[in-house]
Amino acid sequence: MSIEYHHQHIHTLEDLEDGVSVFLRLDLNVPLRGDEITDDTRIRAALPTIKRLIEKKCKITIASHLGRPKGKVIAGESLLPVAQRLAELLDIEVVFPDDCIGTGVHKHLLDQQDDQIILLENLRFHADEEQNNAEFARKLKSKHHAYVSDAFGALHREHASTAALPKLFDKKYAGLLVEKELQALSRLIKTPSKPYSVVLGGAKISDKLKVVEALLKKADRIFLGGAMVFTFLKARGHRVGNSLVEEDMIPRAKKIMDQASDRGVSLFFPKDFYLGRSVEDPGEPQYCSSVSIPDGMMGLDIGPKTLAHFSEYLESSKTLFWNGPMGLFEKKPFHRGSFELATLISKCNAYRVVGGGDSVAAINQSGLADQVDHISTGGGASLEYIEKGGLPGLRALAS
Repeated sequence: MSIEYHHQHIHTLEDLEDGVSVFLRLDLNVPLRGDEITDDTRIRAALPTIKRLIEKKCKITIASHLGRPKGKVIAGESLLPVAQRLAELLDIEVVFPDDCIGTGVHKHLLDQQDDQIILLENLRFHADEEQNNAEFARKLKSKHHAYVSDAFGALHREHASTAALPKLFDKKYAGLLVEKELQALSRLIKTPSKPYSVVLGGAKISDKLKVVEALLKKADRIFLGGAMVFTFLKARGHRVGNSLVEEDMIPRAKKIMDQASDRGVSLFFPKDFYLGRSVEDPGEPQYCSSVSIPDGMMGLDIGPKTLAHFSEYLESSKTLFWNGPMGLFEKKPFHRGSFELATLISKCNAYRVVGGGDSVAAINQSGLADQVDHISTGGGASLEYIEKGGLPGLRALAS
């Protein structure tokens, strides 16, 4: 079986023969507190592909990045805790070399037993990884016969393990997670059922500018929240107090609003807010019943009138994509708007996709993850795929 991709094809695990040596690129970039993994969602998301390869009696070498060590060995960004967690979840021995290339790794590959998995040390301990260095990719390839990518969250990066390396293999495949992501996200860009609603939050409009412009060609309704909305509100002439505004983005915000009007896309803005003194020290939330925020205060969450307004139009959606929190999600009680939005979305009779770290956290923590159709692990990769319809790591997989 294969997935059609820009007039080419990406093969899936159904095409992978049994018993081969596989280089498996995963996204195991989990949050750590010291040596403790605080959220193992990404590890668990990778388990189905690992188990499928075990069923196929493949010899598996796993590679991933963790954090941003910038080409230096940093003890606090070692994948050792991930190796230990993988061993627990799979009930299998996970061999953990102290590097991802070199003679030590080669010896482990030669000595690997059928009941062992190898997890390489952090790829980003080498600057060559982020530089997409071809020689580094050749060293990673070593004796492996097939390449499998299940690191959807890293496929927008043109790095050695995601871009240069798969091109060295004749046999290359998408893992089960990548396959699932492509099926889900393709419904958002190819044939979304109408009305198609998009909810966008987060801190900066500059982070989402291109995806907003791309969505104007597909979506019927775009609902804006989070700190990014204040650039739009200031562009509309509203007082925003000390709220985060990207002054240099105001002309682009005006252009987006004009484009939306020209295309008949409805933009929805908040009608009220909960305010705080600052991001670092918000204090007790103060309710503001309008979008006119007094000096000295910041909008840090949406209010009940906004939720009621959004709900009125979200309910009739047939396709719904949510990316980005509605407020200062990481500091209670400014998480409430995002939690209540998660509840609204869970009740919509629509094809619902949630993507982006904090919005995924909101849907998970609210206990509603099983009430939506797809939770994307991609973050930036999801947005870039929606914006461009392709990713460097997918191009490298296609043939």
